[in-house]
Amino acid sequence: MVDVEARLAALEAQVADLVERIGVPDAPAPPPEGILWALDGLKQRLPEDSTGAVLYTGTVRLGEQRYDWQYGRGVDDLLDGDWAELPAVLAALAHPVRLRLLREILGSRQSTAELAGIEELGTTGQLHHHLRQLTAAGWLRSAGRGRYNVPAERVVPLLAILCAAAR
Repeated sequence: MVDVEARLAALEAQVADLVERIGVPDAPAPPPEGILWALDGLKQRLPEDSTGAVLYTGTVRLGEQRYDWQYGRGVDDLLDGDWAELPAVLAALAHPVRLRLLREILGSRQSTAELAGIEELGTTGQLHHHLRQLTAAGWLRSAGRGRYNVPAERVVPLLAILCAAAR
């Protein structure tokens, strides 16, 4: 047993000597926030008597374009707000062709000529009908000359809705 203790003491002395000569690399700093960092930040900003809030945020790069977005609302504001216009905005997304159109437009197919070449999107008349529905609901904006884009302020909200729907 004495031999083991002597050997252990010798090893500890060698390690201490090495640490003194070469130093110990700094341990990586713990991340400044925990796993629920966005939620933690939201809670810190709420008054003590608050009923809560909803926050969504995102940073998205599509091609050369970058979209950074953050939006939050208090629960009371959301529940007390006017929901009358929401069904039309959400209904515009509730069609597979319209979702496909949004995906294609976000992916850089922005002209009606390019979109009309996708067989699954239907006839030219059907394509224009769906484009009008999405534009009226604010999910698309005409960029002129038969081109469409998703407005910058709608990119992250659209992706947040898709994220919520996908669960």
